[in-house]
Amino acid sequence: MTKKKTFLNVLLILVVLAFFVTPLGHYGKIFLNRLFSFSPDVIEVSKRKQLPDYNWRLKDADWNFFNFEASRGRVIFINFWASWRLPSEAELSSIQSLYEKYQGKIDFYIITDEERPPVEEFMEKQQFTFPLTYLVIGDRAPLEIPKPPYSYLIDKEGFIAIEQEGIADWNTSKVHKLIDGLLLQ
Repeated sequence: MTKKKTFLNVLLILVVLAFFVTPLGHYGKIFLNRLFSFSPDVIEVSKRKQLPDYNWRLKDADWNFFNFEASRGRVIFINFWASWRLPSEAELSSIQSLYEKYQGKIDFYIITDEERPPVEEFMEKQQFTFPLTYLVIGDRAPLEIPKPPYSYLIDKEGFIAIEQEGIADWNTSKVHKLIDGLLLQ
């Protein structure tokens, strides 16, 4: 009985160590983050805040400057992320699915403040195809620039329908229904 108990204790310690110090642990943490991510809460229409303006200079994936003004009058999804933040990595697969469903119908701003090489390597490794946007650090923005992951869903009039701090599952029927409704407005 003592040998069996010792074996089980050693096995448990090895599993815990594997979870924290091996690549297996990284994938396990990603899985757990996804498992416990839920559809974001929709802000009640009467409580939605409107963007003060659309004057926001950003960079595209080719490092060219452009202005957020181009999205005025469109439904917009914004996500602040970082390749080195595990919750961001866990959330981005649901954003990829959302992008595949709504590309061309809504504007996607998947924003990072990182340099291009690590971001491009991350995107290639994960096989993400959504458009990348780079933050111009120090420039003014119509939204608070939060710690990632953080997301917004904005309607055609510039009202924030969802403001989500932390990880969420964006590929849900609740989100699809909201976006479909916003597109009809």
